[in-house]
Amino acid sequence: MPAAEFVQKWLSARDWVRVRADLTGKTTFIAWQGAVYSFVPQERRRHLFNIVGMSAARCLPHPEGGWYFLSRELTFYLDPEKQSLCDRWHNPWTEDVVPVIPVANDPVQGLFRREVPAQVSERTTTFQFDLFPYYDNPLAGEERFQAYSPQPIYQAAELFKLTVATADLQQDTETIAAVHLCWSRIGPWLPWMKMGDRAGYLIYSATGCKALTVEDLPSLLQDQLERLPQYREAPTEYREGADMTSWLYFQEHFEAYLEGALFPVT
Repeated sequence: MPAAEFVQKWLSARDWVRVRADLTGKTTFIAWQGAVYSFVPQERRRHLFNIVGMSAARCLPHPEGGWYFLSRELTFYLDPEKQSLCDRWHNPWTEDVVPVIPVANDPVQGLFRREVPAQVSERTTTFQFDLFPYYDNPLAGEERFQAYSPQPIYQAAELFKLTVATADLQQDTETIAAVHLCWSRIGPWLPWMKMGDRAGYLIYSATGCKALTVEDLPSLLQDQLERLPQYREAPTEYREGADMTSWLYFQEHFEAYLEGALFPVT
């Protein structure tokens, strides 16, 4: 196979676990950094935030075959000029100043039962997941959220690529340390931005890599984990119910948001 020629293959869930986590059930991390832009029809883009985030994950065997994926994740919004954490944001469209709510999703879960798709070349293997969530907006039915997120449907696109050296994948190791992430997201305004039914979207563009220990994470995340120690480890069991999202988190902590609390709440 030429070095630059890619072939679509289906690889085992076990290989995916080695890339994303660890066969022994240890916690591993993916950390990312990037930017968030506005995309408003007939308007130039605005560079709203930079982001720094992480996912603490573990994979555990399912009794009937396959693997549970268990994780919790954080993403912090930074001022793109000062590179400092944003706890308040001046909305340039409405002139409101609102509290910023970082992503604090716990849990984020899944089950990998069979093979997973990958693009394989002589040099690299890339696992690609293109997700298009489309479901009822949990905030739409309540009057108190009409100024924040009135749309009846939540709709987004999340595009993930995890790349490793094909030679590393061919070694029978418990985990693969050298993993590169590329993540893009197109989604609605976040509820805490208080954009109501204003037209437009957010575009996230980020890259990252795997980390085997907390000490390998960006310093900003290490500092935040002092206040949020539960994110130093992945969950240890599958929890019934929906994954946490920024929309459900906003619903759960709306009163704290109105009070101007520091997020994530502890």
